[in-house]
Amino acid sequence: MNDLSAFAALLTPAGRALLDEVRGTEPAAELSVATRLRRTHPADLVSAALGQARLRQRAEAKFGAADAQRMFFTANGVEQATRTAVAEYRAGRFKALGVTSVADLCCGIGGDAIALARAGIRVLAVDRDPLTAAVARANADALGLADLIEVREADVTEVDTAGWDAVFVDPARRGGRGRIFDPEAYSPPLSWAVGTALKAPRAALKIAPGIPHEAVPAQAEAEWISDGGDVKEAVLWFGTDPGAIRATLLPGPRSLLSRALPDPEVRPVGRWLYEPDGAVIRAHLVAEVAESLDGGLLDATIAYITADDLRPTPYATAYEITDRLPFNLKKLKALLRERQVGNLTVKKRGSAVEPEEIRRKVKPQGPNAATVFLTRVAGAPTMLIGTPAKG
Repeated sequence: MNDLSAFAALLTPAGRALLDEVRGTEPAAELSVATRLRRTHPADLVSAALGQARLRQRAEAKFGAADAQRMFFTANGVEQATRTAVAEYRAGRFKALGVTSVADLCCGIGGDAIALARAGIRVLAVDRDPLTAAVARANADALGLADLIEVREADVTEVDTAGWDAVFVDPARRGGRGRIFDPEAYSPPLSWAVGTALKAPRAALKIAPGIPHEAVPAQAEAEWISDGGDVKEAVLWFGTDPGAIRATLLPGPRSLLSRALPDPEVRPVGRWLYEPDGAVIRAHLVAEVAESLDGGLLDATIAYITADDLRPTPYATAYEITDRLPFNLKKLKALLRERQVGNLTVKKRGSAVEPEEIRRKVKPQGPNAATVFLTRVAGAPTMLIGTPAKG
């Protein structure tokens, strides 16, 4: 039985019943459950059901339990699918732009198509892999969205997108050797995706957040998105605001737009250290945050902001700095012992030392908590000790 036929078997009444039976199976129990079920069910079907149950458990982090336990997945699909919060935000932007139909090219298992359909947008979801297309189709049906999502198994480069209000392209950024960093090595290449976007009234291209700013086309708006503090992706928007750069933080959403400010000045260490959100850093908007805090940089090449006052901002996390030391593990260990710090958070930027190495060598013990920043201050290796701002 090949992967496609095994998946088709899961959609039969017998397959669905078996999926219900193995739901929530713990990894340690899989062997005994498989042995028991193979007495009354085909071995291939049991393997497919247990594999699907495992994928559903993994998918809960992205899709939530309610959806994940009704949906279907492939291993690559779980890995590459857009997190629901991000997909819903993007669908909301399309909706606000007046988009009523989207050609979702390289749709994968359908995460973005689902969010678009739930926003009331009609979707053509295209993927060239037969199994992936079958899974996307099953997901549209499982979530009651089949009337808004048409799934087509095809090469996206051969799909006519004329007549659709917008195009969304999510090129494959993983290959046989792992993550792909060259945009022209995406499948399809970024240049093809940009050309397709420029033919549409509106478009969004999902790309890796590490894309160099100089690779962003002049016709595009570039947006970096984080969710819960973790940078998830960058998006090139067409038909919106060419040349604009923004960082968007979820939940929220909260968006910070570039004003093309010069780099902040380097200042002495103040009472407060601000750690900008990763999307702010990727979007090169540290200067905008520093200005709002009346702050400067600890070092010209490092995205830590220092300021004398505590000001609330969604774009950075504030820490009150209590101590500053030159890099010296013996002094750090003595200080932490004196403060009875057992709960130690180690952050680094501009240091080659790994956090786990610090914890292993200083052996924190005690009831108190602290954060140590391994960084540079005006070029000098420095350790800053502090605690998160309250409230």
